[in-house]
Amino acid sequence: MEIKKGGSVSKLLADVYIPRMFKVKQIFPRPVIKSEDIPNVIRRELSQKKFSRKIKPGMNIAITAGSRGIANVAIITKAIVDFVSSRGAHPFVVPAMGSHGGATAEGQLELLESYGITENFLKCPIKSSMEVSVIGTLKDGRKVVIDKNAAQSDGIIISCRIKPHNAFRGKYESGIMKMMAVGLGKQVGAECVHSQGMGKIGNNIELIGKTILKNAPILFAIPCIENSFDETCKIVGVDSSEIPDREPELLKEAFSNMPRIIVGKCDVLVVDEIGKNYSGTGVDPNITGTFSTKYVSGGIEVQRTAMLDLSKESHGNGLGVGLSSVITKRLFDKLDVEKMYPNCITSTVLESARIPCVAADDKEAVQFCIRTCVNIDKENVRIVRIPNSLHIEHIMLSEVYYDEIKNYPDLEIESKPEYMKFNEYGNLI
Repeated sequence: MEIKKGGSVSKLLADVYIPRMFKVKQIFPRPVIKSEDIPNVIRRELSQKKFSRKIKPGMNIAITAGSRGIANVAIITKAIVDFVSSRGAHPFVVPAMGSHGGATAEGQLELLESYGITENFLKCPIKSSMEVSVIGTLKDGRKVVIDKNAAQSDGIIISCRIKPHNAFRGKYESGIMKMMAVGLGKQVGAECVHSQGMGKIGNNIELIGKTILKNAPILFAIPCIENSFDETCKIVGVDSSEIPDREPELLKEAFSNMPRIIVGKCDVLVVDEIGKNYSGTGVDPNITGTFSTKYVSGGIEVQRTAMLDLSKESHGNGLGVGLSSVITKRLFDKLDVEKMYPNCITSTVLESARIPCVAADDKEAVQFCIRTCVNIDKENVRIVRIPNSLHIEHIMLSEVYYDEIKNYPDLEIESKPEYMKFNEYGNLI
């Protein structure tokens, strides 16, 4: 597809006014565990008798590692590995990420490596395979599967993050149960969880997760929760018998730590960069309000969204572009459908991979969104610009918000309004 600058589209957008923008700081509570303290926190948690007694000398212990951009994930994983080793057992790591990484063992290893999770760093093997073992059957006849290497181990430790999901609401969302049902299930298990559509996914996660708890050697989980600044703020051990009751409590805590765009409403949202390291759908809809399903709502109320670039950590997986109104040619050229479409086939959700309007550059993407907004004051268009959906402490607002900041005690002005600067290629500086 040819996207050229200076054609009829450029001419239609040339006179669209882009207002001045100013920087603000969003103020959120900030409980945090410092990176250097994480190994001690994990050691203290796992030294509790109910956990430590389960790890015996000579046991082969599988430890999960997922595909999300979890803060300190390499440090957390290594701390668990080190504790298992200290008990005389033999740890190994398994990628627990469903169909991510292009649904290949090599792609999942590549994802872990991009997070710093390597055999050299961990000092233990990483066993990456898409093979699964059947460990149970649901009442409707569906097979429950988990990673073959994990199934053959003497015990499994679930390491994950608990967080609100971006496409459904339920008793269990992103967390321990989902890591078992979808992550450990690899592509086959993930497809089973999603097979009845997003309206049933919450129920499937619970049914499959409880079947795995019953039939697989799950020892315990050690999930983390993050604060509004993408920082680790809680790490807690959860015994296998406690998971069904304890996880919903931790999910409520995770909800309370979620950041938000405080102004609550805008005409145009500009996202500098999307990526799998920010959210499973490139941007977190709980922040941006751009959901791929009808089973969840929230985030900022917005009419048009421009997404400008794709992170290198995504390796071409641009899921989330379909939630945008306009993307840039730069982002479009980085898309790798071999990495994107396996997720769609597995999840049955196609919306997040659909290609929206493509603009020649950043400037035209923003103008495209402004021009196509309806029922707004185009001389005082309300624009919010964020670097990504994970780091929103410092954001930019258009000038119309400037005199309204006094109404938002959790916003601090950090700069005077200035016009956005674009380079010779029309991209933001």
